[in-house]
Amino acid sequence: MKVRDKVRSPCVSVCALDANDICIGCQRSGDEILRWSTMTEDERREVLKNVAEREKQFQI
Repeated sequence: MKVRDKVRSPCVSVCALDANDICIGCQRSGDEILRWSTMTEDERREVLKNVAEREKQFQI
């Protein structure tokens, strides 16, 4: 796999979970954060889709 094909973590080093277990920095759930390092690239892409949806919900 080429480096450019790897899905990078959305972490922005602002790590705090809200009341819904969603990180206020990267919008991943606690479970998604814990499992990130063992996920396949396809699973990571799915998480990023979920992150994008969460970001849309909280835009002002």
